[in-house]
Amino acid sequence: MTTHRICLLPGDGIGPEITVEALKVLRATETRENVRFEIAEALLGGIAIDETGVPLPDETLEAAKEADAVLLAAIGGPKWDTTDPDKPRPEQGLLGIRKELGLYANLRPVKLFSALKSASTLKDEVLQGVDMLIVRELTGGLYFGKRARERGVQGAASDGGPGQRAYDTMEYHEFEVERIARVAFRSARDRRGCVHSVDKANVLESSRMWREVVHRVHAEEFPDVTLHDQLVDNTAMQLIKWPAQFDVIVTENMFGDILSDEASMLTGSLGMLASASLGDTSALYEPGHGSAPDIAGEKIANPLAMLLSVELMLRHSFGMHASADALSAAIERVLDEGWRTRDIADSGTPAAKVIGTEEMGDLVTAAYLGS
Repeated sequence: MTTHRICLLPGDGIGPEITVEALKVLRATETRENVRFEIAEALLGGIAIDETGVPLPDETLEAAKEADAVLLAAIGGPKWDTTDPDKPRPEQGLLGIRKELGLYANLRPVKLFSALKSASTLKDEVLQGVDMLIVRELTGGLYFGKRARERGVQGAASDGGPGQRAYDTMEYHEFEVERIARVAFRSARDRRGCVHSVDKANVLESSRMWREVVHRVHAEEFPDVTLHDQLVDNTAMQLIKWPAQFDVIVTENMFGDILSDEASMLTGSLGMLASASLGDTSALYEPGHGSAPDIAGEKIANPLAMLLSVELMLRHSFGMHASADALSAAIERVLDEGWRTRDIADSGTPAAKVIGTEEMGDLVTAAYLGS
């Protein structure tokens, strides 16, 4: 029997609740595939700060490096919010583990389940054919560039003085753009063969280099794939105006962070968006939503993005494509039957069909095992 090692990071807020539902699906997969998942649970984010004083303990990083894949639920919350740069924040743990594992490519599929069209704020005709993949560069740009805050500037802005000064540097190396471009072009070859490279080349020097490198990789290695350049502000508009035009979007770190959250609302809820963060030897899977501390413990959180993250893990890390397809189909079947968590319910959803986290996990697991 094959054994796969998974580092499991339940995190904060609703994280532990949706993790329970992911474990149900993983145990069902063991039955379907006759494999064994060896699961090591570890701390990341706010809970790690509370228990160890740091958002990414050494033990967690070691467990992640030893695993075949990392599955993360959610981190963060107002309890740990601070503007003091000397205090730890949960997000530092996430950025740190991405950097340490070399996870440079974030894949965010955005596919609309037909049963959830009414959950989106857009008209049905705008949503027809929405099926895209956002490829976000994950270890460069503003989030990892040089930064500083100068507090000793004399005078304050309110007194007419300059006050504090702060800066963040958007920085990219050529190799970082090359490797993310290759991920996007390879992905497009397996889809509909079209890549939109998103930048701000009319203003930013880093974007001008980005565009030059993407064009070179395209010409030398992927001439069979269609390539379009698009400015980030226009892309934000086009995602709402005509989202079906997109097949694969590739962009830098911050632009990708913003655009993927915007695109998630095409599906009706952030609770439906999964993601895979891939490197050359490691992979981390996580839902696109946050820790939702306002509903933590109420057992009403939507676990489907977490389950779709498991689907991505089965596909990309373990090559279990049949089971990944079956899990996606099971989720679609449950939605087609009308079952909804509160975030994806609309005015036409009967009260009897609005269920909690555990019930949704049970229904999907049963449909998955029965397929």
